[in-house]
Amino acid sequence: MAANRIKHWRLFMGVEWYDMIARRNGGYQGRSIYTIEGRSAEDLFEERLMKMLPNFRTVLDAGCGHGDFSIRMSKYAKKIIGFDNSIEMIKIAQGLLDSSQADNVEFVYATTKSELPFTDGQFDLIYDRRGPTTIINHGRILASDGIIFGIHNNVDKVRERLVMNGYKNIEIEEYKEAIFYFPNDLEFARFLSDIPGNPDYTLPEYREKLQEKLNENMINGRIGFRELKYIWKAVKP
Repeated sequence: MAANRIKHWRLFMGVEWYDMIARRNGGYQGRSIYTIEGRSAEDLFEERLMKMLPNFRTVLDAGCGHGDFSIRMSKYAKKIIGFDNSIEMIKIAQGLLDSSQADNVEFVYATTKSELPFTDGQFDLIYDRRGPTTIINHGRILASDGIIFGIHNNVDKVRERLVMNGYKNIEIEEYKEAIFYFPNDLEFARFLSDIPGNPDYTLPEYREKLQEKLNENMINGRIGFRELKYIWKAVKP
């Protein structure tokens, strides 16, 4: 039994979780229904990125998931290469690309846990939209004075890695204005289940844990989840 529990936990903590999400959700995307009150950091990140992209020759999407965001951003970029460590996500991304009109996007299966298959200084901009913060450790693929730009819900490792790798002009901004409101328990359970590493809270065996989450996330008498995100940027020396 202990071995089965360990295997079950590793499923949710490793790349297998993203493969499972790809198969279950059709990509790295949520299934829940909700409304947002307040300005979302995700929207702000996207707006800033769209303005940045035309100024760079070659762009890397670190942790591109199923690729729809890369393809959407390609309208503003000269060239985007996206990589992900989930082969299932890359399969979906390639399918979306094949059915799109984008001719300046490429998807690659790769992981930051090993040497990335890119040349030194290949990219002028690396953006990391909730992807692996370990991309910061691969500064060799970023050109001198190139920019790395990201959004995450925890920046302790981001700050540490940026400093450790000698990046300059480090900017980190906190955003917690937006609140996601859910119409019922099921939609909230689906939302939680699509957060990386989480179990499936829609299953009966997680009902007690779900109730704890519901009790923790009541805002003004409604089921709500406050977005806490950090937008960060730095320059390679």
